[in-house]
Amino acid sequence: MTTADDDIPPGDDDLPSGASRPAGLRRADGTPVRALVVDDEPDLADVLSRMLALEGWAVRTAADGASAVAAAREFRPDVVVLDVMLPDIDGFQVLRRIRADSPEVCVLFLTARDAVEDRIAGITAGGDDYVTKPFSLEEVLARLRGLLRRAGMTRQVVESGLITVGTLTMDEEAREVVRGGEIVDLTPTEFELLRFLMRNPRRVLSKAQIMDRVWSYDFGGQAHVVELYISYLRKKIDAGRPPMIHTVRGVGYVLKPDLA
Repeated sequence: MTTADDDIPPGDDDLPSGASRPAGLRRADGTPVRALVVDDEPDLADVLSRMLALEGWAVRTAADGASAVAAAREFRPDVVVLDVMLPDIDGFQVLRRIRADSPEVCVLFLTARDAVEDRIAGITAGGDDYVTKPFSLEEVLARLRGLLRRAGMTRQVVESGLITVGTLTMDEEAREVVRGGEIVDLTPTEFELLRFLMRNPRRVLSKAQIMDRVWSYDFGGQAHVVELYISYLRKKIDAGRPPMIHTVRGVGYVLKPDLA
């Protein structure tokens, strides 16, 4: 089933208060990249579509092959994230039908099977890349970006590469964080965790959401890892300053601007 309401990402006026739109890829004509996510696991499809929407992409989802083919014909995606195992027809057949209408579309296969022959089958069927479950969301995003760049379908938007929340500023390209004029040194994982918080200011994020976005979509992750890294961030971001990272007991964490 497709979700038509996900066609267009939020405009700048719809961003959470205190956040600026992050840098990202755009189509060559300046419009948002169009992505179709095809997977019959609702939670996984939701996590993937939310991640791509955070990149400013227009996203649709489909839970079976027939819906995917119909959505592709109407939506005309630039890239398709396609599960191999679907309830009606397999991803290889879906790819052939989509490519018949849109031969230029980029396709990233998702599969739980890691055998060499399965990878060969995916590439032979016309897939551009292949990721095995469970996977890192950051890896999926990096591979999609690479596919689009190699296809020459996008350009990098660099004029809005800063995210600012209160006195905290993140430069995603330089991977630099500054609070109140002072540079804050972060590890790669701390940086990704802070980026997720800064892209969702004033929004309470659960430990499961944080695990999904920063580490992996796998819900089997240990919640104490999130608690540990939140404590690391607090020591670096909030030490000696008005706190920005707050705990909502029984729910999760929220980043709030420190300025009125």
